[in-house]
Amino acid sequence: MRAFREAVEAHDLDAVEALLAEDVVFTSPVVFKPYTGKAITAAILRAVAQVFEDFRYVREMGGADGRDHALVFTARVGDRTLTGCDFLHVDENGLIDDLMVMVRPLSGAQALAEAMGARFERIAEEAQTRGGR
Repeated sequence: MRAFREAVEAHDLDAVEALLAEDVVFTSPVVFKPYTGKAITAAILRAVAQVFEDFRYVREMGGADGRDHALVFTARVGDRTLTGCDFLHVDENGLIDDLMVMVRPLSGAQALAEAMGARFERIAEEAQTRGGR
């Protein structure tokens, strides 16, 4: 999805949030249970943007129906380099209703989990504040 990729690459997190459906489901690479809702997903993505260093997309793939997309990326968390993929599905309105992220290797996923875990209280507070506006 070109708009999502461009917004992420420009660090325009308001534009990223605008592309999310209200009922978007976010599946994290490091947490078992998915998160549902635009506010929590946007808050997580804002925190990830702070955690990832040297982030860049390296490949983009799309499904035949134009509603499924995969964006392969590389990034660094501390001294760990990782490769990952954002799997996106868009609804009939062109908004992202499903976002699943996968990362490898395990050491990169562990570094990501640790960095995000340290921020999660703040993430939850931001989601509560933004969700109530």
